[in-house]
Amino acid sequence: MKHLLRLATRASPLALWQARHAAALLRRTHPGLRVELVPTTSHGDIDLQTPLYAMGGVGVFCKEVQALVLAGQADAGVHSCKDLPTTLPDGLGMAAILTRADPRDTLVGSRGLDALAQGARIGSSSTRRRAQLSALRPDLQFVDLRGNVHTRLGKISAGQADATCMAIAGLRRLGLSTPHAAAVLDPWRVCTPAPGQGAVAIDCRSGDTRTRRLLALLNHDATAIAVGIERAILAGLAGGCSLPLGCLAQRQHGTWRLLARLGTPQGLRE
Repeated sequence: MKHLLRLATRASPLALWQARHAAALLRRTHPGLRVELVPTTSHGDIDLQTPLYAMGGVGVFCKEVQALVLAGQADAGVHSCKDLPTTLPDGLGMAAILTRADPRDTLVGSRGLDALAQGARIGSSSTRRRAQLSALRPDLQFVDLRGNVHTRLGKISAGQADATCMAIAGLRRLGLSTPHAAAVLDPWRVCTPAPGQGAVAIDCRSGDTRTRRLLALLNHDATAIAVGIERAILAGLAGGCSLPLGCLAQRQHGTWRLLARLGTPQGLRE
């Protein structure tokens, strides 16, 4: 019988894409390995009325996936790195960080920040995006917009907001339209992404040496270092995914470049 590895994942289209991508990498790296997905629904997927910043706690998109791993119903969990708490539950450890995709944000529904009308409504429940965009455009109005990628795009089409701000990586992974160049938000000057944005993280039981060994070959060192820097800053601020923190670490021409932006009542701090 072929060896089996079970990957727990959220059941949203984007999460399933990420889990299937991880499964494909595992099969390619370990010929003969059988990989199965174990989908579940997270609290963050069920409650689409409460804004993320009002839910309280951390890991609203991860706890159910991690519970499957801890219970032995799955061998590893696949997560959007930006959703993963900086402190993992007892019994779990980080096993791999996959190669990062484009970490930037883009506007959807507008050809750029300057093209938005005065007082335009931006659909976003992200405190980070709200803080950074309002610093440049204090006239903008923000409305809560929850749901998976397709749901949020549908709400924009239905006129619930004039535009929204989304991660480029998620749009591309789902095969959706490449954003207009002018709509892409400069991560160093306009909207710094969430720590870990664009990266996929995989955790597993700390004592499961077989699974850790299989997953270790998927780890992308440069991404893991960059994400580790960003998550260390987030941990230092004792924050979760609702903290209005943008943070990006990139290696350029042999040196590391780092920017962290925190939204405060007094404005952005860098």
